[in-house]
Amino acid sequence: MNKGRIYKVALLLVAALLFCGASQVQSRLNHDRSTLGLTVLPPLKNAPPMLAFTTVALGGFRGLIANALWIRATDMQQDDKYFEMVQLSDWITALEPHFTQVWTMQAWNMAYNISVKFKDPEDRWHWLERGIVLLRDHGIQLNPDSPLLYRELSWLFQHKMGQNLDDAHMLYKLRWAQEMQKVIGPPPNTNWMPELENPKTAAEKARAAELRDVYKMDPAIMEKVDEEYGPFDWRLPDAHAVYWAELYRQHTHMNKEDTDSLRRSIFQSLRGDCFRGGALAPSVTNVTERNFMLWPNLGLVPKINSAYEEMISEQPNSNFQNAHKNFLKEAIPLLFINNQVAQATFWFNYLKQTYTNAFVGRQQNISLQDFVVATVADDNEGTDMDRVNANLVGMYRSEFLCLVSDNDDEAQHYKQLADIVYDHYEKKIGPTSEQRLNLKPRGEIQQRALEQLLDPRAGLLDDYNRDYLRTKLGLKKPSGPETPAPSAAPAPASAPAAA
Repeated sequence: MNKGRIYKVALLLVAALLFCGASQVQSRLNHDRSTLGLTVLPPLKNAPPMLAFTTVALGGFRGLIANALWIRATDMQQDDKYFEMVQLSDWITALEPHFTQVWTMQAWNMAYNISVKFKDPEDRWHWLERGIVLLRDHGIQLNPDSPLLYRELSWLFQHKMGQNLDDAHMLYKLRWAQEMQKVIGPPPNTNWMPELENPKTAAEKARAAELRDVYKMDPAIMEKVDEEYGPFDWRLPDAHAVYWAELYRQHTHMNKEDTDSLRRSIFQSLRGDCFRGGALAPSVTNVTERNFMLWPNLGLVPKINSAYEEMISEQPNSNFQNAHKNFLKEAIPLLFINNQVAQATFWFNYLKQTYTNAFVGRQQNISLQDFVVATVADDNEGTDMDRVNANLVGMYRSEFLCLVSDNDDEAQHYKQLADIVYDHYEKKIGPTSEQRLNLKPRGEIQQRALEQLLDPRAGLLDDYNRDYLRTKLGLKKPSGPETPAPSAAPAPASAPAAA
């Protein structure tokens, strides 16, 4: 054997020994790199095979390629080339799946930028749902410890789907309610959380599997969220906004910035749920476009107040105190208008005792009724559809309750006031092309309020008064037995029971 060949064999042996030695210390090096924060590209977990292969095969070059694509995607965003960005973002997330800003940008792009390019509300809903699925099914699964992704997913439910800033916002809520109703079941089933947590029948097991596998939600955590912040109507988006923000808070340790950010998401969602419409009438057992109308979820007022008190005790802050004060000033008129006078009186006195400056600009000794009238007048001067709709629902409900009490003059007063508010709002917005600002026809709003009062599952009237109201309105009594009302949850000890 010549010297050259011996030399090559020796080199191969030395290389093999070096590889063996490196393999012995590699695990220790990985541990030290992670401990010292030197690892910027941690190993992928739960990744699809192709994605895992791509990130390993390209090695360090994947970062350079991802940076080039990111620069290109930024340029496309500035040029409004949103559709082209979708493909680029897919490539970037394949190269850098832990680059969470790409996931949020792509979801935002789908839900906000691309969706509004379409006139058909169904097309808009398709792109909003794609943004939700992207964060929920992919981004969070690959980055379960990223607060940014949970916060952005919560924001899509709270803002894009929950608020009324998009002409198609009611369709978004309707489609989501129809999807969730298939999983959780329609009312009066109030036992669906334990059913899905420990399913026994084949149907319950199929629904539980869909909740976990498709919607990535845990019924046990949903139950905890509902106990702490609810009760929610889980067919509506604000409940899901709270769920995803609270989910991260429950499963990991956070710094103060992340805690405050997710807590704000929860409070914003709770306010929307309470005022904007966080419940459907109990009569809505099969959600359709006709019967889909949102109701204020005023049962949340004590829970939200307690949450504010806890937050202020932990972090005394004038911003939190102002937010608490403003929340109460919004809740009190709605409670009063919805004939929950005892609740309104309780929180009105609580507001005056807690914040002596609550009525700056108004008489400090203003009465509850004068405060409510002034607030409704202020609402009526704006174009906040949610506030006006909530006021109308309460006025029409109070109209029918006055009829039950044979206070026909007061009932007529509520009806006339509701008509004035409706006409003023319609005149205020004018023949606008912004469908998001349009109210339902006044007859539909009035009819939904009546249906809720006549529904025994709502528990608002007993059998005698339901029949008496039908008599006064010239309505026939329904044939067959009526479904009884479910047992109500006990009211907080500090506040009177709702009417």
